[in-house]
Amino acid sequence: MSLRINDIAPDFTAETTQGTIHFHEWIGDSWAVLFSHPKDFTPVCTTELGAVASLEQQFAQRGAKVIGLSVDPVTNHEKWAKDIEDVGGAKVNYPMIGDPELKIAKLYDMLPADAGDSSEGRTPANNAPVRTVFVIGPDKRIKLTLAYPMTTGRNFDEVIRVLDSMQLTAKHKVATPANWKQGEDIIITAAVSNEEADKIFPGYKTVKPYLRTAAQPE
Repeated sequence: MSLRINDIAPDFTAETTQGTIHFHEWIGDSWAVLFSHPKDFTPVCTTELGAVASLEQQFAQRGAKVIGLSVDPVTNHEKWAKDIEDVGGAKVNYPMIGDPELKIAKLYDMLPADAGDSSEGRTPANNAPVRTVFVIGPDKRIKLTLAYPMTTGRNFDEVIRVLDSMQLTAKHKVATPANWKQGEDIIITAAVSNEEADKIFPGYKTVKPYLRTAAQPE
């Protein structure tokens, strides 16, 4: 069964470069970003893991933990981490999950059930769908999914942008428009009447009867 936004993120126990984790327990009261890779020592993924390493503090400032997954053993990840630091210029301080039996890749519907039970002998092309990003909230529900082709590196600045939007809209009755960035005007949701908007968002602008904008709330 495919996973959808607002589904509970499947829980699992796995070996990582930082020891055994129980996923929901590891998330705790934080947000979490789980991003997966089809194989270790692949060029695009090396740059991606380096990009996340350089952004890890920005994720932490937003109360978000990051964790990588690759369908290879943890021992390979530890060797790969040295290359990632060489290429990206930042040390990988977040955990990387080993999934050599493809259990988590299947659990998260990245690979079909009949994909076998070993990463041995599989090429990156065999594992091409294992290039997904899941953002999971403190309630353990999936808030965002992204899937990328193997030849296109993922934009983790976009993941941070979406985190900013989701955390803002979780606190206020607002939405964010296309290409919104932190500090820009927001959209007032239909749940707020014009009378309420006058009090909550004084000076708001009516672009269309169904589209009202205002300065971002604190």
